[in-house]
Amino acid sequence: QVQLVESGGGLVQAGGSLRLSCAASGRTFSMYAMGWFRQAPGKEREFVAAISWSGGNTYYADSVKGRFTISRDNAKNTVYLEMNSLKPEDTAVYYCAAVRTFPQFTVIVDVNRYDYWGQGTQVTVSS
Repeated sequence: QVQLVESGGGLVQAGGSLRLSCAASGRTFSMYAMGWFRQAPGKEREFVAAISWSGGNTYYADSVKGRFTISRDNAKNTVYLEMNSLKPEDTAVYYCAAVRTFPQFTVIVDVNRYDYWGQGTQVTVSS
C-alpha cells in the first residue's frame, strides 16, 4: 500500500513557476513508477509527466515538454514536478500517482494503469 500527498500548488501569474512535491509512504517507493496528471474543470484527467524507478527515464506530454521537469528522490520518498513558463491553460488540479512496475526503466503514461493516487493540489495560472 502506498499513500501519496501532494503539495506546492497555488496561484501564479502567467510566465511564473511552481514546484509540486508528492510525498509517498512505504518502504518500496523506489520500485514504483510515478506520474503526474492534471484535471481541469469539465475535462478528463490527462497525463502530464512520468518517471521510472531510478529516475533514468522520463516522458512528457507535448503540451508541457520543455517547460516542466519531473524528478524523484528515492531517499526522501518524494517525486517533484518543476513547472516553468506557466500558462493559463495549465490551470488544473494536479495529481501524482504510483504503480509497481518491472523492469525498472518503465514509464507509464496510461491513467488507468496507476494503482495509487494523491488527493490533488490546485494550480491556478492567471493571465
